[in-house]
Amino acid sequence: MKIIHILPELEEGGVERHVLWLTEELSFRGHDVTVISSGGKMVSRLASGVNHLALPVDVKNPLTAFFCARKIARLAARENVQLLHAHSRVPAWVAYWASRMAKIPFVVTAHGVFSNKTAWIYRPYRKAERVICVSSAVKRTMEPCFGNNTTVILNGMPEKDLSWKGSKDGMFRFLFIGRLSPVKGIQDIVEILPLLQGDWTLDVVGNGPLFSTLSAKIKELALNDRVFLHGFRDDTDRWLSECSCLLFPSYTEGMPLTLARAVQMGVPVLASSIPPVIEMAETEEGLLPPGEKDLWRRALQGVLEGNKSFPRFSSEKIPTIKKMTDEVEAVYAEVSCSR
Repeated sequence: MKIIHILPELEEGGVERHVLWLTEELSFRGHDVTVISSGGKMVSRLASGVNHLALPVDVKNPLTAFFCARKIARLAARENVQLLHAHSRVPAWVAYWASRMAKIPFVVTAHGVFSNKTAWIYRPYRKAERVICVSSAVKRTMEPCFGNNTTVILNGMPEKDLSWKGSKDGMFRFLFIGRLSPVKGIQDIVEILPLLQGDWTLDVVGNGPLFSTLSAKIKELALNDRVFLHGFRDDTDRWLSECSCLLFPSYTEGMPLTLARAVQMGVPVLASSIPPVIEMAETEEGLLPPGEKDLWRRALQGVLEGNKSFPRFSSEKIPTIKKMTDEVEAVYAEVSCSR
């Protein structure tokens, strides 16, 4: 098949990694794949057989989105594209309009739960031939907005090259990996760190809108010799293998790839008791309510003192990229045959 994937950008994050892995496997299986985004540092990581076209599909302006849709529709007609696959809300609108212009089907992947439930925002999701939800939690929460055209396909993960070994120098090393935004909860962790007793450090791997705020807060709390902001890094598996504990204090997620990787590698994790995390866990025991800073402080102190047990997760619940792609291909085939 000839397929176009549309996502806002290729900077950093779970959506970007999902698209990189999925399109690489689709291309390996013989599909002709083009990715359309506004660009970013991860464009260079697209597989050699995957094409990239830069368009402003991240701009929340109806005129810009319609302009992009028209260009994509013309491309689809010229290249005999058979399917559009959108990731995120603005690309969903772009795919919806382009689909109508080019008279080809489109599907959308819902990578998370959206707080804004205004009906018109989700019109493309209701009109899509299929909405792929990355977890049962996303399907359950968003189905009133999406309708009855949803199916769950869990995010697949690549095979691991490393396993967890722990800190090399005996220091207890907390680790956070993710986009530095309020929904990830890292700001809560930084605020409670001065209350901890013992020898510890925190490595923060990732970038985002809170970077400068966190940097200032770390300086204000005199944590410069204990908390380190490393920015975007491409070697997150190494960081996971050498930490003592991953912190995952998110308020909301779709299907968290960083947590999935940690589970694959056997990394001890303290995580929020939110639906997608509960879905990955063997039991809710040991998970922590997001934003409850006193409970998180006690849990962190407990693991430092060795009297806090970690929650248990099941690696068997995490599919491979091949399994994920099998299921996505099945959706493509079904959608194409229904036209």
